[in-house]
Amino acid sequence: MPSTQGGGWSSPQSHQLASESVDGIGQAGAAPSTAKKVKPRTGQVLCQDDITLMTAHRIVIAVDIVGFGEHSRNNINQVRVRHGMYRAMQDAFDFARIPWHDCHREDRGDGVLLLAHANVQKAFFVDRLPNALVGALVTHNRVHPPEEKMRLRLALHAGEVNYDDHGVTGSAITHTFRLLEARAVRDATTTSSAVLAIIGSAWFYDEVIRHSELSQFKAYRRVDIFNKETSTRAWIRLLRRPTTVRREPTSSIPRQKLDD
Repeated sequence: MPSTQGGGWSSPQSHQLASESVDGIGQAGAAPSTAKKVKPRTGQVLCQDDITLMTAHRIVIAVDIVGFGEHSRNNINQVRVRHGMYRAMQDAFDFARIPWHDCHREDRGDGVLLLAHANVQKAFFVDRLPNALVGALVTHNRVHPPEEKMRLRLALHAGEVNYDDHGVTGSAITHTFRLLEARAVRDATTTSSAVLAIIGSAWFYDEVIRHSELSQFKAYRRVDIFNKETSTRAWIRLLRRPTTVRREPTSSIPRQKLDD
């Protein structure tokens, strides 16, 4: 996987920063359309070009293909696997009612980074998306030779994202990729035949997954993450095939209908 974002830093004396107030995005997948300038403090010395920092809260989805670079795959196999990944992701997003074309997308060679708008219901990513994506992967693998069969890791987090002329960066993106690339996560997929691993950050599990009646939160297990500067916990769920969710009443609170 190519190196992740957020590795650099700038001193306050070097750059003028501007913050952003965001009501939406200018167009599908585009950077936030408005920014509010912040004047430098009196006496601040500017040594380099000014920078306008545009920030928005986003749901962060990082995906990579398990074993993409294996020697059994030639270049043509890799291209077909990549096409299969994008087809499976878009079909699953459409089924889960997550607006694919409104997401900011950056290709990673053996995966993809997606940023979903904050107004998308986070529960959709754990209620609807896993089953839909597993179904799409099973369908792909059924009609492709071994060199083009596909398994995915998918990490979920949310936080503030910075937009600039070159793309996006921010600690939330860096954290998501640290989870995706952690040894504990790779070991879990290496020792399993699951076609999909869902990795939820500690925040995403505590705030979204465990509160959803359809997420099958009991199927997640805790893993300790140690990757570069990151030391944290995450929650992982392995899926081999689509599962059926039993809806059993747990309280007198009426259920919100999530599926038609």
